[in-house]
Amino acid sequence: MAFNGPAEDRLAIRELLDIYADAVTRVSAEDWGACWAEDSSWSMPDYPEFGTKTGKAEIVGLWIEAMKHYPGLMFEAWPGSIDVNGNEAKVRSYTAEVYDQGGKTIRDRGVYDDVCVKIDGKWLFKSRIFKNIHRQSV
Repeated sequence: MAFNGPAEDRLAIRELLDIYADAVTRVSAEDWGACWAEDSSWSMPDYPEFGTKTGKAEIVGLWIEAMKHYPGLMFEAWPGSIDVNGNEAKVRSYTAEVYDQGGKTIRDRGVYDDVCVKIDGKWLFKSRIFKNIHRQSV
């Protein structure tokens, strides 16, 4: 996959990733939730206790509760590939997180496989699947 499609769409998707990461770091449920389509899904197979959540309201509800366990989280994301085909795009992005938990500093790295959709001129996440790549605890 790589980077295919109109530059303005690829830039808008990159900005969606940036808005998402910024909202996580600021713990802004409003801004984070604005990144999702109403009929979206979020799956984290490495965290079976969360299961797959469907619908924006359910996804945001899970995120609000989960964020209570990650004080001081710093979250970064960047694209590995963006393949735009009309009003849909397949995106792979990588993440780096650092936070303190249980007296330790945790560093997580992961990958998202996404489907993004353009609705009323705005790119949103339709589907996100997260997998861990690496965890460091010091």
